[in-house]
Amino acid sequence: MRQVEAQAANDDPQMARLDPRASKLKYRLERLMLTPFFRFTLRVLLPFGLCFGIGAAWFAVDENREAFHLMLSEVRDTVENRPEFQVRMMAIDGAAPEVAAAIREDLSIDFPKSSFDLDLEQVQRTVTALDAVKTAQVRVRQGGVLQVDVIQRQPVVLWRTADGLQLLDDEGVFVGPAAARAAYAALPVVAGDAAELAVDEALRLYALTGPVRARLRGFERIGARRWDVVLDRDQRIMLPEAGAERALEQAIGMALTPGLDLLARDLTVVDLRLPRRPTIRMTEDATQKMWRIKAIEAGREVVR
Repeated sequence: MRQVEAQAANDDPQMARLDPRASKLKYRLERLMLTPFFRFTLRVLLPFGLCFGIGAAWFAVDENREAFHLMLSEVRDTVENRPEFQVRMMAIDGAAPEVAAAIREDLSIDFPKSSFDLDLEQVQRTVTALDAVKTAQVRVRQGGVLQVDVIQRQPVVLWRTADGLQLLDDEGVFVGPAAARAAYAALPVVAGDAAELAVDEALRLYALTGPVRARLRGFERIGARRWDVVLDRDQRIMLPEAGAERALEQAIGMALTPGLDLLARDLTVVDLRLPRRPTIRMTEDATQKMWRIKAIEAGREVVR
């Protein structure tokens, strides 16, 4: 039977071509081409390997590497120095003239400058590092303008220290030095231990001092725990650590009560640290007069 088939294959050329035994190598190649990994290797890995090998061999030459880096540098310089990428000026909004001048001085940017050479994050950090700046937004806007939008810190109190008067914002953050008290007459003065850490409480107390504000000299932080309200005529209202606002309201109420007029008397201290036992401290002259009156009432001294 096999001899018959072999003889038929020899007699018929077409059957010889269809017979796998006619070419074992061709058959094996066809089987390999049916394998997904072999097709992937032949179509992807082999071309990639050839390209990588040729590129590695080319870059192995020092002259070729230098020429390639030089070409990249020239292309980058050409792109970065195009007119549409040039920053020609800086605009600062939201800042006072002196703050804007300080920003320009600290940045010290030489224009024109490519926008690729500007580190906007570093510019923003430099601007916000200024004492008078609360927040800042930096961007390059159309027309080649470096736009700096600033929100300044607004001074709300004067902080008296050993170095002089300093301006603080509502968060107790340093804004800048104050040349003179008269230049900021509308701001309250705070002093004492850690006074800058309790600015919000000082502002609430200041809002209650309307009836006696003309006599107000400031607030002194005692032991970093509580406030004293300092008035003219060397008078002082000592407030408790807790409930200071309520105690101050009571003191001002007593000062405004007809016939009592507490703060108009010869007092030096109104001590409200113990709300249930408020005490007062009189001046030396008032104390002597009081003892003299008591002595007269007791009959120990004759009125002349």
